Amino acid sequence: MADAEKPEEGADAGEGGAPKSKKKLIIIIAAAALLLIGGGGGGWFFLMRGHDDKDKDHHAEAAKAVKPPSFVEVPEIMVNLAGTPGERVQYLKAKVVLEVKDEKLVEQIKPNMPRITDLFQTYLRELRSGDLNGSVGMFRMKEELTRRVNMAIAPAQVSAVLFKEVLVQ
Repeated sequence: MADAEKPEEGADAGEGGAPKSKKKLIIIIAAAALLLIGGGGGGWFFLMRGHDDKDKDHHAEAAKAVKPPSFVEVPEIMVNLAGTPGERVQYLKAKVVLEVKDEKLVEQIKPNMPRITDLFQTYLRELRSGDLNGSVGMFRMKEELTRRVNMAIAPAQVSAVLFKEVLVQ
C-alpha cells in the first residue's frame, strides 16, 4: 500500500505546483496593477491638479517681472561684395537692429556705434554673393555679426542681431 500512496502524492504534488504558480502570477499581476494605478494617481496629483490662487498670483508677478527686450538701430550699411576681377560688381544693403535685454545696455552701446558699424562693414565687404544664398548663409552672417558686436561692446552682450532688410543687387 505504501507503494500505491507514493504515486498519488506525486500526482498531488504536480497539481499542488500549478496552483502555487498561479497564485504567484496573480500576486505579481495585482502588484503591477496597484503600482500603475498608484503611479498614475500620484502623477495626476502633482502635475494635473488645479493651482491655488497663490500660484496664479505668483505666475502673474513673474510675468510682470519679465521685461521686454530693447532694440538699438544700426545705421543702414551698403557695401560692395567681393568678387573676381571682370565679374559684375554686386552690392549688399542691410538694415540691422540689435536686440538687448536691458534698457541700460542701449546707453552703453550707442557710444560704440561707430566701432560696430566699422566691424560690420569690414566683415560684409569680404562676403561674396554666394555666401548669402539661402537661409544657411543668412544664419551664418547673423551669427558672425552677433559675435563681432559682442566683442566690440564686451563685457555687455547683445542677445541677437536682427535683419530688417537685406538686399543683394
